[in-house]
Amino acid sequence: MRIIGGRLGGRRLEAPRGEGTRPTSDKVREALFSVLGDVAGLRVLDLYAGTGALALEALSRGAAAAVCVESGRLALAALRGNARALALTPVVVPRPVERAAGDVAVHGPFDLAFVDPPYALVDSGALAEALARYTTALAEGALVVVEHAARSAAPEIVGLARDETRTWGDTSITFFTRSAS
Repeated sequence: MRIIGGRLGGRRLEAPRGEGTRPTSDKVREALFSVLGDVAGLRVLDLYAGTGALALEALSRGAAAAVCVESGRLALAALRGNARALALTPVVVPRPVERAAGDVAVHGPFDLAFVDPPYALVDSGALAEALARYTTALAEGALVVVEHAARSAAPEIVGLARDETRTWGDTSITFFTRSAS
């Protein structure tokens, strides 16, 4: 796993061993950032951040700031180690996404949010409930990128309008936009 583009393109990222963390593949990240285009100057939120690959990629490409929310001990260690190795300074909120909205809101509003949850949360409906707590931390018109299994339907999220879904192999990414309140 590596940073795909920007000033740190080609630098390696570490991930914990085992099944506890499922980082977005280099192929999907490359395709995603190709779709996103220029992220320079954006404020980024990375929920279920894992290794931090999405936020760190955005920072490498010129994002102004990033906040990463992750609660897994091994994933947090990898995220912090990756940020340190790349000399990047995202804000790391070491709490479960379901309980971190208040801690995150003070760093917003965010222009772009990455959401790469355990896929079971998408299927159970728990993801939609958790994300509804974050809509007020998003700027009007903010883009929200939700990764989910290709076999699963994209969630419906209060306060967000679904735009489109793209699929790469067994991974789908659905794009949402925060509309005016």
